[in-house]
Amino acid sequence: MLKSARKQGKADKDAEGRMPLVEHLRELRNRLLKSVLAILVITIVAAFFYRDIINFLLKPMLDSVGCTNGVVTQRNGKPCADMTVNGLISAFSIALKVSLMAGAVLSAPVWLYQLWAFAAPGLHSHEKKYARSFVAVGAPLFGAGAVLAYKILPQTATILLEFTPDHARNLLPVDDYLDLVARMVIVFGLAFELPLLLILLNFTGVLTGKRLASWWRGMVLGITVFAAFATPTGDPPTMLALALPIVALYFLALGICLLNDRRRARKDPDAGLSDDEASELDLTPAPIGALESVPAPAVLPEQADGGRQRINGYDDAT
Repeated sequence: MLKSARKQGKADKDAEGRMPLVEHLRELRNRLLKSVLAILVITIVAAFFYRDIINFLLKPMLDSVGCTNGVVTQRNGKPCADMTVNGLISAFSIALKVSLMAGAVLSAPVWLYQLWAFAAPGLHSHEKKYARSFVAVGAPLFGAGAVLAYKILPQTATILLEFTPDHARNLLPVDDYLDLVARMVIVFGLAFELPLLLILLNFTGVLTGKRLASWWRGMVLGITVFAAFATPTGDPPTMLALALPIVALYFLALGICLLNDRRRARKDPDAGLSDDEASELDLTPAPIGALESVPAPAVLPEQADGGRQRINGYDDAT
């Protein structure tokens, strides 16, 4: 009975998960397809609730710089900002954009698992059990970054609207505001996945904890620069609100990597060596046991007793 192509593909893989390049590309295609399908399904579901989602996203902006009940100035005396929709098809574009944003965020557990599952064959069999832990930690981390972006939106809006000239009203297109929200949510969410990426590289043997520890100054500086560019305002409070949690997560990942290297070194003393570095050899001579008697080798027929033939005084047939 013929096996299916999928079962045959699984049977062709060896115990260590090695596959030819074509199989790797096919595996990547399947993982990407599953991730895209998950995003599309959740996007379709979110489309039925897009009004609630839009109101949820607009709330921090309206609470910060918007005005209601006919009031035209904020508490600080600055003009209120009005959320507007420009054009005939803008409302449809906004609904589509909000649905896609919800699909990408809410499907994070699925595409995070697919990412880990693609790298899992490179792990040993006893290390593949960390796949569920990766998803269990990765999804909340991405959500924490998205929540942090949502929480600092009022402060971001207040700082940006400080540049509005006096006696001028600020009209904020909803689609532009959603672009800002989407960028902040995705950037903050992915930034919070940095420790998981480092741990993934460590568990697959690409990066050691010792090397990662030697990069701590550059990592802190790089995270700070990244936070300055990722935040739309660039002011110190907003920048630190993103940089400090990522730095803390980096040092947490560093500790996990060091513990994993120590655990691996206990099981395999040569695990930390590079491919071109020789391992230490034990050159201590081994003790020699008791001598064993060795039987004499067999002789030729003409050299046996009774048929011995001597040539020039030697018992050699030659």
